[in-house]
Amino acid sequence: MASLEEIRKERLKKLEVLRERGIDPYPPETKRDREISAVLSDFENLAESKEAVTLAGRIMAVRSHGGSAFLDLYDGTGKIQGFLTEKDLSAAEFSAFSELSDIGDFIELAGEAYLTKRGEKSIKASSWRMLGKSLRPLPEKWHGLKDDDEILRKRYLDILMNENSREVLEKKSLFFRTAREFFEARGFLEVQTPTLEVTTGGAEATPFKTHINDYDLDVYLRISVGELWQKRLMAAGIPKTYEIGRVYRNEGSSPEHAQEFTNVEFYASYMNFEEGKTLVRHLYQELAQKVFGTLKFGTRGHKFDLEGEWLELDYVEIIKKTAGVDVLEDSEETLEKRLEELGVEYQGENRERMTDALWKYCRKSVSGPAFLVNHPKLVAPLSKTNPADARKTKTFQVIIAGSEIGRAHAELNDPADQKERFQEQEKLIKAGDKEAMMPDWDYVEAMEYGMPPTFGFGFGERLFSYMADKTIREVQTFPLARPKNKE
Repeated sequence: MASLEEIRKERLKKLEVLRERGIDPYPPETKRDREISAVLSDFENLAESKEAVTLAGRIMAVRSHGGSAFLDLYDGTGKIQGFLTEKDLSAAEFSAFSELSDIGDFIELAGEAYLTKRGEKSIKASSWRMLGKSLRPLPEKWHGLKDDDEILRKRYLDILMNENSREVLEKKSLFFRTAREFFEARGFLEVQTPTLEVTTGGAEATPFKTHINDYDLDVYLRISVGELWQKRLMAAGIPKTYEIGRVYRNEGSSPEHAQEFTNVEFYASYMNFEEGKTLVRHLYQELAQKVFGTLKFGTRGHKFDLEGEWLELDYVEIIKKTAGVDVLEDSEETLEKRLEELGVEYQGENRERMTDALWKYCRKSVSGPAFLVNHPKLVAPLSKTNPADARKTKTFQVIIAGSEIGRAHAELNDPADQKERFQEQEKLIKAGDKEAMMPDWDYVEAMEYGMPPTFGFGFGERLFSYMADKTIREVQTFPLARPKNKE
C-alpha cells in the first residue's frame, strides 16, 4: 500500500500534467446550473425531457470498466452517479479523466439524466472539467480517521466522511435557529453585547485575559452572554432581550466542559419567577421536539422525559438528604470534613466553594428534568433574596442527567444589596479565589438609576450535547484540539 507521501507525489505529477495540457486545475468559476438534490427531486422529468444539466461536486468513488467509468459525485446537497464512456466523450477527455482524476477531486459534470439497467439515477456525461485537484487521499470509509484527537483536528474530513457528524452539525444549526424563532415569536429583541470586558460578569469562572494596545488596557474575554449588559438594557427601557453568542472560560476540559462554547441568555422585565419556569420548560420542550422529534432522552447513564410538569428540588434539602450536612447551618470545618469523607476534590478554601462542591457531588444522582431552587445567597450573587428565607435566593437551575443545564435568576435590582454582594465577592478574590465574580461598579451605578424587576435565564451547547448524547467537543464544529507538536 502506497504511503501518504507517495500518493501526494503522484497527484502532484498529475497536477503538472493537467497544466502542461493547458487545463486549469483550479478554474475561477463553474458552469453548474443546479444542485444535485434538485436533479434527484426532479429526475423523472429531466430523464424524459433529456434536458442537459451541469453539476459540480467532489468525486467520492470511482469504478472503472475498460472504456467506461462510474463515479459518485457529491456536492453537499446530495450524491448521484456519473457515467463516462469513450463513446460519449472525446478520447482526450476520457483519457484525461482516467489518467488524471482521483477520488477527492472537485469536478464539473455535464450530461443527461438517465436510469441505469439496475434502476440507479445517474448522469450520462457528455463532458467533464476539473474544478479543484485534490493532493491528499480521503480517509477510507472503514479504515480512515480513528484517533479521537485526529478526528477533532481534521473535522472537515470527519464531517465529509461521517454522515452522523454532518447530521449533528445540521441539528445544532436547527437547535439555535429554533431558539431564535422561539424568542422572536414572543417579542424578544436580539442584541449583541461586548465580548471584551474590563470586568467579567454574569458567572463565576476563570477568564482569559488579553490586552488592547491602542488603549494600553488589559481586558477579559467574556464568561457569560452579556448578562450585566442585557440587564443594563432592562434599565434602558428595553423590555425583553436575548443573545446567542460565544463564551470563553479558562478552565479544564471534560465531556461537558470546553474553553469556548455557544450560549444563549435572555432577560424579561416584569416576568415573575413562576412565569419564567413555565417559559423555560416550554422552550426546552420545543427545542427537543423540533430538533430531535422526541421529548424522551437517554445520556450519561440517565433517562429523562421533558414532557409535562417537572420536579422541584430544594438546594439545601437535597444536600442534607444526600451528603448529610446543612450548608446553611453547619460550620466550614464540618463541610470540609464531609467533603474529605466523600472524596470530593475542589478548589478554594472558602464556604462558597465547599457548598458548590457538595452540590455538584449530590447532583450526579438526579436524572430530572428538575428545577433546583432556593440556592444560598453565597452561590448566587446576582439573584434576589428569597422573602421566605433571607439566606436563600430566587434562583433555579435546570437539572438533567446529573448536570446543570441552564440557570435562572429573579434578577437583583436593589443597588445597595448588589453592592454588598459584590463586596463579598471582592473579598474572595483578594483571598485567592480565581473563580469569584469580579465586581462591576459601573453596573451598580446603572442600577441606581432604576432597574425593573427582571427574570433572566441562560443555557447553551451543553443542553444540545445532552439531547444528542454526545460530549461537548463532539458537537462543536471545530473544537479546540492540542496541536501535534504540543503533545
